[in-house]
Amino acid sequence: MPLPSDPAVVKTSEGLVHQLQSMFGKHAGKRPGNPCKRTPPNRNLHPTPTARTLSSAPHFSSSSTPIWIRFSNSTGIPSIPDFDANADPRGIAIRFILDAEKHKHTDIVAHSTPFFPTRTGDEFLEFLKAAASSGEGVESPKPIEKFLDAHPKALAFVTAPKPAPTSWARENYWGVNAFKFIASDGKETFVRYRIVPVEGVEIASEEQKKSLGENYLTEEIVARLEKGAAEFKLEVQIAEEGDVTDDATVHWPEERKVVELGRVKVEGLLAENEKEQKHVIFDPVPRVEGIDVSGDPLVDVRAGVYLISGKERRAA
Repeated sequence: MPLPSDPAVVKTSEGLVHQLQSMFGKHAGKRPGNPCKRTPPNRNLHPTPTARTLSSAPHFSSSSTPIWIRFSNSTGIPSIPDFDANADPRGIAIRFILDAEKHKHTDIVAHSTPFFPTRTGDEFLEFLKAAASSGEGVESPKPIEKFLDAHPKALAFVTAPKPAPTSWARENYWGVNAFKFIASDGKETFVRYRIVPVEGVEIASEEQKKSLGENYLTEEIVARLEKGAAEFKLEVQIAEEGDVTDDATVHWPEERKVVELGRVKVEGLLAENEKEQKHVIFDPVPRVEGIDVSGDPLVDVRAGVYLISGKERRAA
């Protein structure tokens, strides 16, 4: 996984890592600069026949592909309580292990909201700086108020409901970036990922929240997987002609077709001290035949953030 080739993108990625660390702390050996809480899971993707008609990617043509999954909370603070409102939105990252010996893989990174505050990494850095400089005692209009007033998409992200789930396995996750699927006949289709729990979404009630422990999501997923598997549907929403594919803040109409690519089964946990947890760096860039980027400028910035913070984690 290389750094982005554009020095300006690398500079923005470095700025984001440093800004996030200044806001939420630098946590040696954890995941500085991007969301982290625990690293549950394992197991397999079982693709549908439809998947291989959309993309020639190997994990869509194989009968089963091993996976790793990371569930996470927002902020990058490893000790943040699962019930804390700042822990939302939640995150999921899925690694499809295509060839373990050759370290060949491709990843999906998604969050429990379809919203994202900005189109570019530079705007996101501006958003974070505005938030950081708008603490108690700062007169109104505060920097973040000015930013949100000038950026309606960021306001939509901030005000969108982000309720706490009863389980990481009972939450919807959206990939906000679009990607280009390329079929074996060369046909191109722009898509956005959705990861949908087979059991359905379940939100913690206000009454339930009163009795939730700090690590209730981790404890719940451990107990769940001791009894059996957690299962998700891997879906994509398909863009139509004229839909914007290079801007994460622009949603496609809900009536756009959604197809299932396969089922993701989570059947076991990686131990907390497994070396993979410290060393794995998820990559928003597909880097696999049959899937390409769409021109969304956020993808390279995110890849830079993950790589820079991942190298710091490995060195700790």
